[in-house]
Amino acid sequence: MNSRSIRYWSMKVTGSLVVFLWLVQTVIAQSQTTDVPALIPMPQKIVWNKQNFNIEGNESRIIQRIVANLPEVPINQDEAYILKVNADSVILQAKTPTGLFRGQQTINQLTFTEGGKQFVAGCGITDWPAFQIRGFMQDVGRNFMSLPMLKEQIDVMAAYKFNTFHFHVTDNPGWRLESKKYPQLSEASSNTRWPGKYYSQEDFLELVNYCNERYITLIPEFDIPGHSEAFRKAFALDSMSDPRVKPILLDLIDELCNLVPKEKMPFIHLGTDEVWHSYERPEFGLLDAAVAQVKKNGREVIVWRPGQQIDSDKTSITQLWSSNGKPKDGHRYIDSRLNYLNHLDPLAGVAQLYFDRICGAAQGDSMRLGGILCCWNDNNVTEEYDIIRQNPVYPGMLTYSETSWKGQPVDIGDGFLAKLPSPENPLYKEFQDFEDRLVRHRDLYFQGKPFPYVKQTQIVWNIYGPFEQKGNVDHKFKGEETFEKNIPADYRNYAVLGPVHGGTIHVRHFFGFPSFISEKQGTVFASTNIWSPKDQEVDCWISFHDWSRSGGRRGGPFPAQGQWHNTSPKVWLNRKLIEPPIWKNPGMAEKTEEIPFEDENYSFRKPTKISLKKGWNEVLLKVPQGETSWKWMFTFVPVRIENEQVKEIEGLKFSVDK
Repeated sequence: MNSRSIRYWSMKVTGSLVVFLWLVQTVIAQSQTTDVPALIPMPQKIVWNKQNFNIEGNESRIIQRIVANLPEVPINQDEAYILKVNADSVILQAKTPTGLFRGQQTINQLTFTEGGKQFVAGCGITDWPAFQIRGFMQDVGRNFMSLPMLKEQIDVMAAYKFNTFHFHVTDNPGWRLESKKYPQLSEASSNTRWPGKYYSQEDFLELVNYCNERYITLIPEFDIPGHSEAFRKAFALDSMSDPRVKPILLDLIDELCNLVPKEKMPFIHLGTDEVWHSYERPEFGLLDAAVAQVKKNGREVIVWRPGQQIDSDKTSITQLWSSNGKPKDGHRYIDSRLNYLNHLDPLAGVAQLYFDRICGAAQGDSMRLGGILCCWNDNNVTEEYDIIRQNPVYPGMLTYSETSWKGQPVDIGDGFLAKLPSPENPLYKEFQDFEDRLVRHRDLYFQGKPFPYVKQTQIVWNIYGPFEQKGNVDHKFKGEETFEKNIPADYRNYAVLGPVHGGTIHVRHFFGFPSFISEKQGTVFASTNIWSPKDQEVDCWISFHDWSRSGGRRGGPFPAQGQWHNTSPKVWLNRKLIEPPIWKNPGMAEKTEEIPFEDENYSFRKPTKISLKKGWNEVLLKVPQGETSWKWMFTFVPVRIENEQVKEIEGLKFSVDK
């Protein structure tokens, strides 16, 4: 396949007719290697007709129209579109320029090269979003990101039909938006990280306009009264209950709203979450006044829930961030409960995002507005792009694009948030289809960018246990290195779970989603067999933990040198022990959020080398769990690295039985 940059098509509107300005010289389309192109998000209705449209010399027959109504579209008509492609023409219809833009992104993905010529794949599509709000959030308060880095992510958002960019612009380490009235907010002395790094008002306007040109609404967030260390430092305040806070905050709200008209920036987010300390508690009436000031400026208010109670607030939109967060009676809401990228392992995380039912419904309504995918990189980073490298940002965004646009029609509860369905379940095949599309997009559009995902549905395990080790994770079981072939007599009363599918397996999920083991500690063994077509040394993702980039190294202290994890797991390949990496920062304490990550997680460290022999290879993992660990999990996936991009190794097969 040839690579292609994410791009936008320009259009010239004349009345209800939109003339397509096709920029052929900029297009490097995908090669047609399958019957149909891979689409993400998958349209609501699509019929393939095999009548491909030849672009060359036929640009005038690519037509876009603004129409009064889309009768086949049940909801969210402003972003809906109807597309008809055959050998004679490409006709795109929508009620609004926004709908046309969404349809253009689908046409981008339908474009392919065959025999040196460019075509648009023949089809008929009627498409609309399941939810009004489909967003992505970056936290620039903790770690500053340059405009080019933000624009790269916004370009991806636009290409995959996101419509909301949540800009968390303040937090404890920094207040990142310039104030002309209170310039001390952006002074280096007010910031504990990235001192002196902030967005000028001109930068902010540029970012808002960049989003607006791509039919994305930017929502700025001033997170108060918690998360306010930088604010307090700037004004030498001991407490957010100081009476000086109120006039300053109201001035800042006015200044923000005066920068951008309400048509371009209709929402202001005021935070209100995580007021843990007495010095963060607000003066009585402060939040009521802040909400009133936002409304006075003609904007809608968004607040986190759980969050501070605001008695006078009857109309705000609540954004749910925790499993403890429930929709507030009479208030519209946005769902961000299960989608924190900083907590997600790349492999298991994609599956979780895919099976999470946003707002607990197949589609939105007047109260269920949609969801926002969040990237909270709490830890300090060495360089800004590490936030993309160390979190599954791009595979997560594409997965969330699918579920927030298409919706999840099946009410599956939380049954598959921590494990894949069995192959007999139709949902397994649906996820497998999405996985195929996901890796095709990885190869087409993300060359040179971090995209830590490979196919995992073909990987299969048997899990044995759990076995009692009385809290001693170092307990050695008799014959453990050949466990399957020589089960010790003392350990015959155990469960065999399998076949279990996936590259990362949560034995017991850290947030309590249904997985495989209910016990809080013990030892399990996991086994699989890998068939290799030849003798070869390959790279392999191996791990027994995914260290959350949240609140320090979330999940306990880091292992000492010579350990895979502080629970003393082991991995054997063909009965030979595989040694752990030589860690750059062994023995790191959990609460070390100012020391950047380097090689803690498999997805951003150099893979482990393993030697596969021709034919079948036995893999056995020992996975203990004790009180020193938050997560009971393992990862074992052979991979190859091509141009700094992770990919599958061709020809490998997996089986629990040889």
